[in-house]
Amino acid sequence: MSEQGLEKPIQAPLEAVIEDTIFRNEENGYSVVEARSGRERVIVVGTLPALAAGEQVSLSGAWVEHPQYGRQWKATGCEIRKPTTLLGIERYLGSGLIRGVGPATARLLVQEFGKMTLDILSEHPERLTEVPGIGKKRAQQLAQSFQEQYGVREAMVFLQSYGVSPSLAVKIGRIYGSDTQRKIRENPYRLIDDIEGVGFLTADRIALSLGIPQDSEYRLRSGLKYALQEAAAGEGHTYLPREILLERAARGLRVSGELLLHQLDALLFSREIICLDADGADALMLSPYFYAEKEIARYLKLLMGAAQTALQPALNARIRDFERDSGIRFSAQQRAAVSAAVQQGLLVITGGPGTGKTTIINCILALLGQQVLLAAPTGRAAKRMSEATGHEAKTLHRLLEFSGEEGQFQRNEQNPLDCQCVIVDEMSMVDVFLMRSLLRALRPGTKLILVGDADQLPSVGAGNVLGDILQSGVIPSVRLTDIFRQSQESLIVLNAHRINRGEAPILNQKGSDFFFERRYQAEDAAQAIVGLCEKRLPAYLHSDSPARDIQVLSPIKKSGAGVRQLNAMLQSALNPPAPAKREIAYGDTVFRLGDKVMHVRNNYQLPWKTDDGTEGEGVFNGDVGFITHVDNQDRIVTVRYDEERTVAYDYQDLEELELAYCLSVHKSQGSEFPCVVMPVVGGPPRLLTRNLFYTALTRARKLVVLVGREDAITAMVNNNHIALRYTTLLQRLREEIGQ
Repeated sequence: MSEQGLEKPIQAPLEAVIEDTIFRNEENGYSVVEARSGRERVIVVGTLPALAAGEQVSLSGAWVEHPQYGRQWKATGCEIRKPTTLLGIERYLGSGLIRGVGPATARLLVQEFGKMTLDILSEHPERLTEVPGIGKKRAQQLAQSFQEQYGVREAMVFLQSYGVSPSLAVKIGRIYGSDTQRKIRENPYRLIDDIEGVGFLTADRIALSLGIPQDSEYRLRSGLKYALQEAAAGEGHTYLPREILLERAARGLRVSGELLLHQLDALLFSREIICLDADGADALMLSPYFYAEKEIARYLKLLMGAAQTALQPALNARIRDFERDSGIRFSAQQRAAVSAAVQQGLLVITGGPGTGKTTIINCILALLGQQVLLAAPTGRAAKRMSEATGHEAKTLHRLLEFSGEEGQFQRNEQNPLDCQCVIVDEMSMVDVFLMRSLLRALRPGTKLILVGDADQLPSVGAGNVLGDILQSGVIPSVRLTDIFRQSQESLIVLNAHRINRGEAPILNQKGSDFFFERRYQAEDAAQAIVGLCEKRLPAYLHSDSPARDIQVLSPIKKSGAGVRQLNAMLQSALNPPAPAKREIAYGDTVFRLGDKVMHVRNNYQLPWKTDDGTEGEGVFNGDVGFITHVDNQDRIVTVRYDEERTVAYDYQDLEELELAYCLSVHKSQGSEFPCVVMPVVGGPPRLLTRNLFYTALTRARKLVVLVGREDAITAMVNNNHIALRYTTLLQRLREEIGQ
């Protein structure tokens, strides 16, 4: 789950009286409000509770100068005070904020109760019948509307006082309504399960501020689940051994491990956490991960049972026809892969660059006809698959027809895909939940062919699906090792295989596509990379769009040549500020018209549209695009992804964007770029591994340039450490299908 922050006030609060609301977005609370501060009329913009004319407010924030609308107060927080004058109370009640109360009714109420009117509405609503024309039923309706509206507004102020962002406070208030404070004071940790966007740290901060004890059962149980969630999100584990879970949770909660044992038993009893035996040790996993891996094993077994027979002489003849028409000759490995794909209900094809995976897919398409669907985990990978095969390929989310507020796939067991075969490329990126959703959408008898490079980094999401399937030894698979003749001319391909074998890459061979530029310090390497991207490489590649054709990849985030520093330097060089370029600041990042950006977390509700009018929802972690419009007035940034989908980001959604001139190697998975530039200047050994280096190089199509030190390259090649992922799929497959 994501956690949204709150901008800190940077000036003394603005004391004002609300006069009118000019604009309000009810979904996220963004408002443009006219107010009066002393004798000055001011315009206030920001995410605010619904405000009524006459209300007195204290607004934290700062003055900003809008290029079109002039001086405005940009609010980051709002404290509401009840109106105290008769005119203020009358204007507040008659503003339309309370259902059933207009100016006339507001005047009658104030005439009857004076300065006690608001107290009567909140504490003695039965007295409303003293007003002429208000019967018992209407009095109840007015009181209920007042309580709901006022409760939600008080809840927003209450939540913001605990560091919850205004947009998230609106979301919580919309779901809990007037019960917000009661529910949160009773158990703040319920927010984690009830509200998308609230994580343990936010709930814990609120709880401790409210005086809830550190050893509260709510806190301890939530902390145990949080430790498992963090292990899944940050390290890809679907379970943790008992000792590791207790140690991590105790350290994070600052309590003893013994104190957690009783609460762990309670979570096991309620089946929120499942305990399995893993090589004689207790494996503790959140129930969604338990059921996901269990289902994957069961579905794969069913697919294997649907093996199809084909007459081998006829099949061999058709493969030869494809070879003749394509002007190629398959190796024995490649021929075996094609033959198995046609005859098996389930097959995994794995191999490095240049081993002919795409050619094999094309042959399978020729043999199986039109009832084949192609898919990949990301938009870029799907687009590349389409270009290589001449057939439409979709992202897995689009193939499974993703929609709905909670991120549901419309294709499932009740509404399966209508096809004979599905081929999925870049399988190393597929996590357990996406794999399960795919398998749920296949009809019995549908053929499934999984294609990927087992030596790349595993998925960003939890699990090790491709690795576990291959290691299990119970799923039919073909590993390709022979390199196609035309690929042997590429040093990118040859060096990738050399690195994978633990051999040093060949550097700076004349006329090659693989270069090394020596720099000893990280800062010097970063400056050299900027120079390469700004002038030298665009000229070499004949490119007029270096941000599109050149991708910088860095193995680490923080350093003189890390992702953050390189993004700032590359933005300044490739897309500098200019009077005609609008820009908007969010936190430490400035987003500018023309910037290359990446979406960094799955957002199932974010709408998109295409040029042909197609609309949908869902933008996903790793999507890369360019900013095509910046609206400073409404604080909206528009991004175009894959030259196809256009997405408008409200200001509070900008936390889901990052600059993408430089990406981490993990974030580049599934993508391919004409040119990859990478700093190699050393760093933590746990990060600078052989398979990370291999993954980075295999993202390049035409050119690789390394900048740094030879000893850093040697260290990565020699570091064959592969971070262990705790998963149960391997065990499940062997139990379900047999070793």
